[in-house]
Amino acid sequence: MGATWKLFTILAAFCFAACAGYIVWGIADQTFGNHGEGGRLEWVGVLALGLVGALCALIAFFIWRQHRAQGGVELPEDRVDANIDDGEAEQGFFSPWSWWPVSLGASAALMFTGLAIGNWICFIAVPLAAISLVGLIFEYQRGYFGH
Repeated sequence: MGATWKLFTILAAFCFAACAGYIVWGIADQTFGNHGEGGRLEWVGVLALGLVGALCALIAFFIWRQHRAQGGVELPEDRVDANIDDGEAEQGFFSPWSWWPVSLGASAALMFTGLAIGNWICFIAVPLAAISLVGLIFEYQRGYFGH
């Protein structure tokens, strides 16, 4: 974690420096170029670089706080003497026989298709998504694999 928050801090500083350079370059180009507009600033690039820098700073701050809250313990990824399986942890419980995620994904794809093509398709996709979501949530409550 120590290397991660330092990396994001460096990335945030680079984005803020690039944003400042973009402002200076844009004003100089408009002022000294033959554009005839006279020192106007192009805001899309300034906002994009500034917001990317702010997001990198936010991620760096969050990871730094998490690292400090854990007592500064280094993760296995940060140690040179760590083995590959030192960072192995429980990733969660997944049902290998479940078809509900497939139906939920298909209904979400149908809903996005409806947003792109015609809104009437969404009226078909929303009930299918609701049924798929309820089936996914209550899969282990009853039936063949119920506990």
